[in-house]
Amino acid sequence: MQKQDLIAPLQERIRRSGLTEPRIAALVSGGVDSSVVVHLLTEAGYRPTLFYIQIGMEEKGFTDCSWEDDLEIVRHLAHRYDCPLEVVSLHDEYWANVVQYTIDTVRRGLTPNPDMMCNKLIKFGCFEEKWGKDFDFIATGHYATTTFIGDQLYLATAPDPVKDQTDFLAQINFRQVSKLLFPTGHLLKSEVRRIAEEAHLLSANRKDSQGICFLGKVNYNEFIERALGQKEGLIIERETGKILGKHKGYWFHTIGQRKGLGLSGGPWFVVKKNIRRNIILVSQGYDPADQYGEHIGMETCDFISHDPWQYAAEVRGLDAPLSREESVEITFKVRHTPDFTRGRLSYDPASGYLIESEEPIQGIAPGQYAVLYDTEHRICFGSGMITRGF
Repeated sequence: MQKQDLIAPLQERIRRSGLTEPRIAALVSGGVDSSVVVHLLTEAGYRPTLFYIQIGMEEKGFTDCSWEDDLEIVRHLAHRYDCPLEVVSLHDEYWANVVQYTIDTVRRGLTPNPDMMCNKLIKFGCFEEKWGKDFDFIATGHYATTTFIGDQLYLATAPDPVKDQTDFLAQINFRQVSKLLFPTGHLLKSEVRRIAEEAHLLSANRKDSQGICFLGKVNYNEFIERALGQKEGLIIERETGKILGKHKGYWFHTIGQRKGLGLSGGPWFVVKKNIRRNIILVSQGYDPADQYGEHIGMETCDFISHDPWQYAAEVRGLDAPLSREESVEITFKVRHTPDFTRGRLSYDPASGYLIESEEPIQGIAPGQYAVLYDTEHRICFGSGMITRGF
């Protein structure tokens, strides 16, 4: 791919803003994606200010020294491309917002999405309030894109279906997305790696980070155990009531889970949790009906730009949005996966939003988010927290 092809989407996005000398903040982590972001920005003629956000676990008794390696790479990156670098801390804000949200959600027996909250509240929330406000754009290495339909800007998916991260961005608002740049979002992961290798970036062969948001190398179950401890309970077969084993607390398990149960003769799936009695109900993997649902309920939905009814009207060339009294065709996800499911979205003032799926969905987990897309799964409309599945 030629240089101009690599930077053309970035240049077009900035051109649409009307800014000739935009002030750009680039969030860098030391990973290959954000390193290539800096490379492409400078190749396009911009000189971003780099920000490394410190949000660690060490002060809370966890061991994670990866930030030292990250920061070394980031400093080398800033020096090589002659970019200003600021190392900033959002420790307190992260723990007060994302970590506490995660603990509270798990305690209620629901399945949290801390990555989504981290993007909404920290990367593009608290960061914006403290530092991002002084810049025209914030560039990140997320695998996502933005697109204009007419004059309306939308969050859009990346061409790499495995790496697409719009589901982790689906709680941000329009003000946030209007400032975001995704310089690598139009590329495949393999292309990003190749650019890093050709540019001889230190992070070129660095493994992708795993785990939750900024928890780094900290094991999720260890984190939950530190917060909520252990409480032994029974694992019971859903169909027979037979006791199959014991678990260490319902908060370690989520609906649809099939690993980590320690049961033989499986596969076994978690199909229900009795929070009051601390019981996990499981079923074998023979597609029993109670593992699946075709309806997903959400009390509220947060839409980034136009909602599906407005969008459908625009596509049809109508002057006014469709009535929410009629359902609208969408695609959606209920977990991080490259696959989209077709369905219809409806709204009732009394009960909220309802997705009717064209096919049964396994493991609908209250607390997680249903992420809504157009029928071509190109435009990401937003998301709503799942409150029920049936």
